[in-house]
Formats: sequence, structure tokens, C-alpha cells
Amino acid sequence: MAKLWGGRFSKNTNELVDAFNASIDFDKRLYHEDIRGSIAHAGMLAKCGIIPAEDGEKIIAGLKDILADIEAGNFHFDVTLEDIHMNVEARLTERIGSAGARLHTARSRNDQVALDMHMYMKREVAEIAELLLKFEEALLTVAKKHEKTLMPGYTHLQRAQPITFAHHMLAYFNMLQRDFRRLLGVWEGADMMPLGAGAIAGTTFPIDRFMVAEELNFGTVYPNSMDAVSDRDYIIEFLSFASTLMMHMSRLSEEICLWSSTEFGFVELDDAFATGSSMMPQKKNPDISELVRGKTGRVYGHLMAMLTTAKGLPLTYNKDLQEDKEGFFDAIDTVKFTLAVYRDMILTMTVNVDKMAQAVSKDFSNATDLADYLVRKGLPFRQAHEVVGKCVAYAIHQGKFLPEISLEEYKQFSDLFESDLLVALKPEHCVEARKSYGGPAFSENEKQFAIGDKVLAVQQAKLEELQSKL
Repeated sequence: MAKLWGGRFSKNTNELVDAFNASIDFDKRLYHEDIRGSIAHAGMLAKCGIIPAEDGEKIIAGLKDILADIEAGNFHFDVTLEDIHMNVEARLTERIGSAGARLHTARSRNDQVALDMHMYMKREVAEIAELLLKFEEALLTVAKKHEKTLMPGYTHLQRAQPITFAHHMLAYFNMLQRDFRRLLGVWEGADMMPLGAGAIAGTTFPIDRFMVAEELNFGTVYPNSMDAVSDRDYIIEFLSFASTLMMHMSRLSEEICLWSSTEFGFVELDDAFATGSSMMPQKKNPDISELVRGKTGRVYGHLMAMLTTAKGLPLTYNKDLQEDKEGFFDAIDTVKFTLAVYRDMILTMTVNVDKMAQAVSKDFSNATDLADYLVRKGLPFRQAHEVVGKCVAYAIHQGKFLPEISLEEYKQFSDLFESDLLVALKPEHCVEARKSYGGPAFSENEKQFAIGDKVLAVQQAKLEELQSKL
């Protein structure tokens, strides 16, 4: 098939060049944005008197028919036509004749693909925002269910202080709040309309870029034509958001892998979200968590690849920028899968309350509270720390935990110890005593639940606002 740009050339391109140059295998997913953008462009050309109104009507009707064919699976994408733009334009001209050849007036594939990517980004941001919101809701639901479920908190993967499972889930809830905020920033970066920038220097035709922007629900228009066609900041911003989100999901995945092990036994995944072994019949593997943990590195790679691609490019468009799509598309698919599957996995997961409570009562995570007990009796914290350290060493030597040591034994380390120390050592007391803002106290959890509900309401309103601007 003749190239739409072939007038300058006397030879057909080599088949390998066609295959290497083509992007249709992956950019065909932009078909909806490409056709919608072309409809807006054709309408503007007709209204501005750049093409006949009759031709504008034919173009728009033809594009709508092509959209219906693609969605019905009745459209053949031709690799020799390189990309989604030329596939659509060639089929349009084939159907409606010379009117179709007017569609590309006053635009280049450079600003056309930029438009498609901006529109696609906005649609995907809205979809990801909805999935993110639903996962946040799931975390808050689980947290509320386990407001008083005690568990060990860890530093250095060593038991540190008693907390609640609710407090642990709220930590991830807070991480995702920040991810939602970052995602809104991605939308802002994508909400700029590049069409009308042409290949590099705009056009000599009297176009109305703001008319197209309004038709396509863009908040603003690129003020510089060179920046419009070469900007990929919004893709880098998305990949940065995706990398941070996946890092958070990977941390949660690591904990679920640990918690679901026999050694911990804190949670059990629903059978629908676990797999077995082809050899070992007893196995129940947390494959979803392992895959999310593994795919995180893949998303990081897409960010590094895009940064590397863009770092040495002179203005404006270079074919290198075709590499902006595959990693971007894959990151979108990975993020959407992760959020969707994790929501249901978390909601169906069984939390072994008794196992967690048993764990937190058979360790030395109440040692800090014993030091605080001495501080309240008047001992400076550093001295209290040393006294309790000696108590812990003594308990370990005796094969006991702190609540199992008698008051007489404690007295040999400090006369400040009294019978009320046993209350201070109870895990539930250790948790409830930590009422500082952001702490794990049961009463503090209640406050954080209320704040979480408000956050979700604000995010829901913002999501609806984004959806209204698509």
C-alpha cells in the first residue's frame, strides 16, 4: 500500500524497516482517542472555513462509522500503514473519497499522537483513581473490623512494640492517600491540549486551538508549539506515580508473604487468591503478592527507560519518542490489575486474631512501656532504658518474659518498681497508652477512621469531577 507520506520517495521501504518502524501493534489501543480527536479537528476546520462544511460532515460521519467497526471487531489494522493515525485516515479516504484526504489539513502526526496520548492519559487516570479509591475503602474497612486486634509492630523485622492490625492497615491507607494526590498531579500535567502545534511550528491556516480544547474538555492549551510536540513530562510523571504506588504495594505484598507463612501465621489468604504446588500437595502460595512484588521492578524499569529515552533528545520530535508507549501501556495495565485484585484479596483475607495476640504476649515488645513506667516514677529516660535493658537480659537468662518476673526480682534492678507494673506490661495497656496523635491507641484509631471517611468523601468528589471532564 502506498505510504501517505510517500511523495518524496522513489522506492518502497524494506519490509524489515516497515516492521521496525511500525507502532500499530501497540498504539491501536489509542483508536478511540484518535478518532475523537479527529472528529473535533474536522469540526474546527469546517467551522473556521478551512475545509468545506460538506466535507467536514462527511469526515465526521465516516470517522464514526470506523469507530463502530473497530469496536465491533470489523477493522483490519495494516502494519504497512505504521500507526493508528494512518490506518484510520487511509480507511476514511477509501470510504469517503477526497474529503477524507482533507482531514490532515493543519496538523501533523506529531501533534496528533501527542493529543491521543494526553486524552488517553486522562481517561486512564480517572479509571486508576477509581480503583485506587476502592482499594483505600477496602483498607479502611479491614482496619475498622480489627480496631482492637493486637499484633507485634516491627523495626528491622524484629518485634518492637505492640500495635493493632488496624493501625498497620491505616499506615497503608495513608500511603495511598499520597498516591491519590500524586495521581491528581498527573491529570494536571496531561490536561493540556497540544493539537495545532503541527510538526514543530504551528500552521499557516487560521485554526482555533481553543475551540478544539473546549470540545475535548482540556483545561488549557500548550502555549509553545515546540514544547507541545516534544513534551513527555506527563508520561514521566505518570510512571513516577506508578513506581511509587507499586513500591507501596510491594511493601504490603512482602508483609502478606511473611504474615501468611507458617512461621508467622498472622493471615490466611482466601483460596481464590492463592495457588498450590504441582509437586507438594500441602502448599498454599501467595502468588498474587509475589507477582505484584516482582512487577514493581518492571514498572521501575519503564520509568528509567522513559527518562533515558528523553534525556538526549533535541527539540522537537524524534522517532525515539515512539518508545513512550509500550512501557506506559504496560505500567497502566500492571497498576490497574494490582489495585483491582488487591482490593478483593484484602477483603477476603482471614486475620488470625488469636495468633497475633499470642505473638504479642510472648516477646519483649512491652519493654519500652516498662521504661516509660519508670520515667513516670521520676527516673530519667536514659537511666530507665538501662534498667529495663538489664531486666530484659535477666528475663532471657531465666527463660521468661517480662510479665513472668516477680516484683521481688524487679526490685533488684530498681526500688521504683511496684505492683502496678504488671498492668503497664499488658499489651492492650501498652497500645491504649499511646494516645499521641497518630499513635495506635484504640481511641486514636476511632479518630483516624473518621478522618479516613472524610478523605474518601473528598476523593470521591474529585473522582467525579475528573470523570465529568473526560
